[in-house]
Amino acid sequence: MILYLHGFRSSPASWKSRLLAEEMARRGLAGQFVCPQLSPVPAIAMADMSRLIEAAGGRVTLVGSSLGGHYASHLAEKYGLNAVLINPAAVDRIDVTKFIGEHDNFHSGERFSFTAEHAAQLRAQVARPTPERYWLLLETGDEVLDYHDAQAFWFGCRQRVYEGGDHSFTRFPELLPQLIEFAGL
Repeated sequence: MILYLHGFRSSPASWKSRLLAEEMARRGLAGQFVCPQLSPVPAIAMADMSRLIEAAGGRVTLVGSSLGGHYASHLAEKYGLNAVLINPAAVDRIDVTKFIGEHDNFHSGERFSFTAEHAAQLRAQVARPTPERYWLLLETGDEVLDYHDAQAFWFGCRQRVYEGGDHSFTRFPELLPQLIEFAGL
């Protein structure tokens, strides 16, 4: 199964989630793709995903984008899983308190608060990566996160850095076959 974890302010309606779901369906693997709506509360999001992983009953590959990359890394270490990280948030290297305040979901418009307690929850989830578990995908043109932070945090992991692009990771469609192969599907 592939468990896709979307980013902050995002949802299962994100561009990458939809493309991966469509490609999995095209290959007859629709039942092996899951992308739930993550709670804006980090501790709740990880408790929900932990229950989902524990109930899966088989091998799970995590795919996380932006904040979802941080979550995927946390869960990969907790459960010994492999993960693809796409322009991930290296929480130990960024000031997550700058996100404290009111936000809206890009797709639903739903409003939510991100608090100092939530920032502390994110920092508490940071775990040193086991390099052989990861495939790190970065674009140097990411306007939201400095790709150098992710390169440094996930140093030693399989990495692919592309010139240009942006935070959405523009090269995602061309890497779908390799991503599915990485998941062993």
